[in-house]
Amino acid sequence: MITVHHLADSRSQRVLWLLEELELDYEVVRYERDRATYLAPASLKRVHPLGKSPVITDDTNVVAETGHIVDYVVRCHGQGRLAPEVGTPEYERYQYWLHYAEGSLMPPLLLQLVFDSVETRAPLLAKPVAKAIAGQVKKQFIRPQQALHFDYLESCLAAHPWFVGDSFTAADVMLSFPVEAAAARGVLRNDRHPQLLAFVDRIHARPAYKQALSRGGEYAYA
Repeated sequence: MITVHHLADSRSQRVLWLLEELELDYEVVRYERDRATYLAPASLKRVHPLGKSPVITDDTNVVAETGHIVDYVVRCHGQGRLAPEVGTPEYERYQYWLHYAEGSLMPPLLLQLVFDSVETRAPLLAKPVAKAIAGQVKKQFIRPQQALHFDYLESCLAAHPWFVGDSFTAADVMLSFPVEAAAARGVLRNDRHPQLLAFVDRIHARPAYKQALSRGGEYAYA
């Protein structure tokens, strides 16, 4: 039995969704964030030394990192579903997206969260300096990087509804959170990213996505 150690308002929601798409039995152990720091509780370190979510246990296996978890579940429990055939060009594209989602796409979004926090939490006397520095970092690096990546993703959906082609795969599950987060934070625009916004509508309409929310609870992207 797979157990998902699920942190509220986190990227582990994708793991629940994947398991629902594959119609697998699983258990959810839910963890709440610290109210003061918004970090994961120390109890998660009993599952994995880093104390981060998502992490799953599958019998004696402890599997961490979202991309690794998605790949593991599809390989070990998917029975050929939600992934292209190994050795095909589609499979290589699928593998690219599994790694790209966290390796390239998430960092500009996380940096924005960090520098938004710098602006709002700086001490009163330091706030003007902190705000000026954060504003320059956003202007010169974060926003251009976000535009680069989301314009790229928009172009990739021009010919097909899903990122590997005409069929929904686990790569779409991996890419869902950063695209949803970008939509929720106003990074995506109707006039510039209609395909990505349509992608968000498509995934939200999937029955397995809705069932995963009922298991894990509503979560905030922003």
